[in-house]
Amino acid sequence: MLKNYIKIARPDHWIKNAFILPGVAIAVLLSKNPIDGGVILKLIIGFFATCFIASANYVINEWLDAEFDRFHPTKKNRPVVSENMKFSFVMAEYAICIIIGILLSVLVNKWFLYTEIWLLIMGVLYNVKPIRTKDVPYLDVLSESINNMIRLLLGWFIVTQDTIPPSSVLIGYWFAGAFLMATKRFAEYRMIGDPEKAGLYRKSFKHYSEQSLLISSFFYALCSTFFIGIFMIKYRIEYLVAMPFVFGLFCFYLYISFKPDSAVQKPEKLYREKNLLIYLAILMAVLLVLTFVDIPFLNRWVDPWMIEVK
Repeated sequence: MLKNYIKIARPDHWIKNAFILPGVAIAVLLSKNPIDGGVILKLIIGFFATCFIASANYVINEWLDAEFDRFHPTKKNRPVVSENMKFSFVMAEYAICIIIGILLSVLVNKWFLYTEIWLLIMGVLYNVKPIRTKDVPYLDVLSESINNMIRLLLGWFIVTQDTIPPSSVLIGYWFAGAFLMATKRFAEYRMIGDPEKAGLYRKSFKHYSEQSLLISSFFYALCSTFFIGIFMIKYRIEYLVAMPFVFGLFCFYLYISFKPDSAVQKPEKLYREKNLLIYLAILMAVLLVLTFVDIPFLNRWVDPWMIEVK
């Protein structure tokens, strides 16, 4: 029984909270605050605080989705669907995860705490009726992917609480998450292979098709790269050199979604995609180099100029 209750908290999904690290990196880059022992300690505490808040969201997600998960080829084997789990124990687990997450958040700072509460509220809006945004097409993707933006803010507030990140990087990060989520929906819809059964599993699937999901993911990718490009031009124009690698990352991820039983359906399993990890490592290396190497010629891109001809 204990194993089942631990399982619905999805500790294997905690790796997703690594999405707070770009927030830390951007805050260090823009605020000029150094990474010292205090920041590292806050990062460790903040990471586990986020893990427990995320687990609270997973717990109610699993409980409230049980009636729909029985129509999914693999999720029908989840403990809440296949085992006799008690509502009172599930709610106690939900409360314990919240308490631990909040107490750890207090140790970081108040803005980090407020942002964790926002993450918790988004879990309620996404899963609980009468709102339950996961049942509304397109809003399901946008409301869940905003958690990526929240994680970036969490990373930012670990380093500094004097300012907030630029809106361009926040929106770009949000739409990057929307791309990941729409691609996940696309892979899942293709795997189920039956529109009627897919609609029973997820209400929003009644309004989707493979084409609409694919087109929406393309739209989110365009929005993400547009806003990320704005951020790069304004704050570190050298990063523009890395944009072709960023475009390639979106394409690589979309390519993986076409694989049978794609790992895109379960992002926590993406570590099995060795080529993707290698590509991501190359992108990180390129960004790291561009952080310290100035390319003065690129500054001409921010000023209006024309080539004279005679």
